[in-house]
Amino acid sequence: MKKGVVLIVLIGMFSWAIYDFALSDSENAQRDNEKAEDVLAEAEQDSDSIGLQKGNIAPDLELKTLDNKIVKLSDLRGERVMLNFWASWCGPCRAEMPDMQKFYEEKDIAILAVNLTDTEIGKKNVTEFVEKYNLTFPVLLDEDGEISHLYRIQPIPTSFFIDSNGRVHSFTYGAMNYDQMVQEFEKME
Repeated sequence: MKKGVVLIVLIGMFSWAIYDFALSDSENAQRDNEKAEDVLAEAEQDSDSIGLQKGNIAPDLELKTLDNKIVKLSDLRGERVMLNFWASWCGPCRAEMPDMQKFYEEKDIAILAVNLTDTEIGKKNVTEFVEKYNLTFPVLLDEDGEISHLYRIQPIPTSFFIDSNGRVHSFTYGAMNYDQMVQEFEKME
């Protein structure tokens, strides 16, 4: 009987030690996660690194428009920018263009629509597309795919929202409608 009581006491102490260890380990892990989140949030806000993640300075680009004007993203600092990647053969791209035009006309935003020209049959297709949809925002030509590679564009359309400080605010894969564009716009500085 004494052996049974001693065994129960030992099992109880061992169980308590495991419970206490697991609980303190869980609390430490939670505290470490909170610290890591704080550090990441500070890094997002204070980072001067160039990249595609939220808070990074958007990689600069320099491309020609359909009428051979040169446009640089860095020249638009101080403005909120929607940087959209598209192609004329892309169905979802065609679907969002009327909403982008409306967004451009009604909100104080710069839109740079980067055409993946290296995927087009010809530049003429881009010109016809712009005319068909009566687009008045700048259409830039990524003729060698360098900028789409720099921005790691996979699905199109893809849109980056860049705040007035030149930082990536958000990005979206797939077509957006007018309300979604306005929602992202209103969140930016």
